[in-house]
Amino acid sequence: MDPHIEDMVIVGTGPAGLTAAIYGARAGLSPLVFAGSQPGGQLTTTTDVENFPGFAEGILGPQLMENMTTQAQRVGARIEHQHIDAVSYPPPPNAAEQRERLKQLNLTDGGVILAKTVILCTGATAKTLQLPGEDALIGHGLSTCATCDGFFYRGKVVAVVGGGDSAMEESLFLANLAQKVYLIHRRDSYRASRIMLERAEQHPNIEFLVPYQVHKLLKTSHESTAAPSLSGITLRHALSGDLKQLDIDGLFYAIGHTPNSGPFAPWVDTDAQGYVLVTGEVQTKTPGVYAAGDVCDPHFKQAITAAGLGCKAAMSAIRYLDETSW
Repeated sequence: MDPHIEDMVIVGTGPAGLTAAIYGARAGLSPLVFAGSQPGGQLTTTTDVENFPGFAEGILGPQLMENMTTQAQRVGARIEHQHIDAVSYPPPPNAAEQRERLKQLNLTDGGVILAKTVILCTGATAKTLQLPGEDALIGHGLSTCATCDGFFYRGKVVAVVGGGDSAMEESLFLANLAQKVYLIHRRDSYRASRIMLERAEQHPNIEFLVPYQVHKLLKTSHESTAAPSLSGITLRHALSGDLKQLDIDGLFYAIGHTPNSGPFAPWVDTDAQGYVLVTGEVQTKTPGVYAAGDVCDPHFKQAITAAGLGCKAAMSAIRYLDETSW
């Protein structure tokens, strides 16, 4: 028996995936949405979100994603918590040319889904230093996004880890908010472009600490809450091994992201970092396959831009379905 053929399958339930689901459902497609390994996406690891339009007093990241999930389900999206193991094109029957346009998704439980359109919203995973205690401190003094969380450190002392353009951009952004920004890098040479490095070097609020590595995260527990918060870090000199303590209010990782594009290699082209390449209508190289959000966005990485791309992807997929003879 052939598997059921879905009009629209969406992989991922961050802002991009859920926005695409809302638009697809309102078009009457009843999209099938796979939640992925991190339901709700990266916003579920943040605390206050104050830059998403419509929430004058801000909103907790997990609450925002719960609201979007509820909205998507209310209008007809179906959310499943299975995982995609691999994708391919199903072999077409002898007399069914239309099957050549279908996309096959293989689930880890052995199931198979066939779809006319697929929207990839699998996001990107921020790289971390893999230090003990990181998970508990995300959103409590430790962040991977200065644009998202920098506002909470106005007039405070923060540090940025990294040596590329992203680290320079994050440091410059924070330097206009924070009292002091330490830029920590394990080498005395940088991957950043000369112009970005010079801008950071010339900013009076930025102090470079090289060659240092973050050796340990220091935290303080509060009686009023079970969640600890970052109180400082221990640095290790990369050459001498000497340790020094740095008292800071916030630490920002700017060491890159890994786009979650691997399983979809048969359908998409990527850049050198693994970000999915798309057209202006967010179509991949495969007709009927679209990408939205951080999996195809190496620059902005914001919830609102991800949601906008999710809207574009759904509307492009709807147009593709209308214009294609099945």
